[in-house]
Amino acid sequence: MPRPPACAPTIAAIPGAVFSPIQRQLEAGAGQIVPLHVGDSWREPFVGGRMQDLSVAEHPGMHRYSETNGHAPLVDAIIEKVRSRNALPCERDQVLVSAGATGGLGAIIGMLAAPDEEVLILAPFWPLIRGIVQTFRAVPVEVPFYDRVTSAQEAVEAVRSRITSRTVALYVSTPSNPTGRVLPEAWLAALAELARREDLWLVSDEVYEETLYRGEHFSIARAAPERSLTAFSFSKAYGMAGNRTGYVVGPAAAVAAARKVSTHTFYAAPTAGQLAALAALRDGAAWLAETCEAYRRAGEATAAVLGVPPPEGGTFLFLDVAAHLDERGLWGFLGDCLEDGVALAPGPSCGAGYDHWVRLCFTSAPPEDVARAAKRLAGRLGR
Repeated sequence: MPRPPACAPTIAAIPGAVFSPIQRQLEAGAGQIVPLHVGDSWREPFVGGRMQDLSVAEHPGMHRYSETNGHAPLVDAIIEKVRSRNALPCERDQVLVSAGATGGLGAIIGMLAAPDEEVLILAPFWPLIRGIVQTFRAVPVEVPFYDRVTSAQEAVEAVRSRITSRTVALYVSTPSNPTGRVLPEAWLAALAELARREDLWLVSDEVYEETLYRGEHFSIARAAPERSLTAFSFSKAYGMAGNRTGYVVGPAAAVAAARKVSTHTFYAAPTAGQLAALAALRDGAAWLAETCEAYRRAGEATAAVLGVPPPEGGTFLFLDVAAHLDERGLWGFLGDCLEDGVALAPGPSCGAGYDHWVRLCFTSAPPEDVARAAKRLAGRLGR
C-alpha cells in the first residue's frame, strides 16, 4: 500500500525553522534587534563587484545560463587562486562552480554517500551540514571536537572512535563555524593520514579561509589530494552571500560525479554572481584586506567585552551560557536576550551536545551595533 502524501521520513527528521520557539519575538522586534544570529556581513562588496557595476553591454548573456561547471574565465581565475593561495595542483576538470558553498557541499555529499552510509562531522559545526547529509539519505555522525581536542593525537582518536564499517567521509571546517578555531597543519595532516588508512573521503569546508587572524590556513587536500574535496565561497570573503557563488576543487573523477548532482539540483551557479566573483578575484584584494582587519577588530572587541578568548578566524564566537539558564532552558535565555535587543543562534543547531551554548556573529551588523549588543549580553551574563 502506498505511503500517504507526506514528506519522506528522512526529510521530516531534518531541523527546520531554527528560531520557531521565539519567532514571534523576532518578528515583533524587527528593526530594533541586533541580528547576531545570522552569519553575514554588514559590508557591501567593493566598488566594481556589486550588481549595479555589471551591465549587459559589457557582459552579453549575463542573464543566461552559464556552463554547468562554471563561467570559463572564472574557472581559470579559480585555478590560479587555488594554486597560489592553497598550494594545490589544479586543472580545469578539477573545478566545479556551485550555487554557494552550500550547493557545492550538497553536490559533494550527494556524490560520495549512499543511503544509510555515515559521514563524520566535527562538532560543533555549521548548522546546515547535518541537514545536507540527511537530505541525501546518509547518516550524520557528530564527533565532539573543537571544544574538546587539544592535540593531533586527541584529534585522531576522537575521529577514530566514531568510525564504523558504514563510514565513508569526514567533514572538517577550518576556520571553524561556530568556534572560530583554526586547525593546525599537524592536526590536519594527522587526520588526512587517518582518512587514508581508513579509506575515507575528506570533505573540507574552507569558506572562512580569508578571515584569518592568527595562525596559518592549511588546506587538508595538500596532505591527501587523492581523497579530498574542498568547498570555497565568495560569500563570506567578499560580502557576496546573496550572489550564491562558491566552488569545489578535488580529484577530476570525483568532481565530474559531483557535477552530475549539481546539474540535477541547481543546474548552474547564477551567471551574474559568477561575474561578480571574477571581479573579486581580479580586483578585490585591497577590499578583502581592509575587511579582514575590520572583522578582526570587531571579533577581538566583542570577545573582550564578553570575557572570552578572541577568535582565531571566521566571524563567530561560541559561548557556554549554562550558568545563566533557568527552568525555561536555552530558549528562555534566548527570549530574554531578544528583550535586550540581541538575537543569538541556539547552540543545538551546531550539534546535539550543545544545548547550553549560543552562537554570536560579530560581522552581521555594523561594529557600533555589535558593540552595543555585546555590552547588553555581557550585562546579562554578569561579565
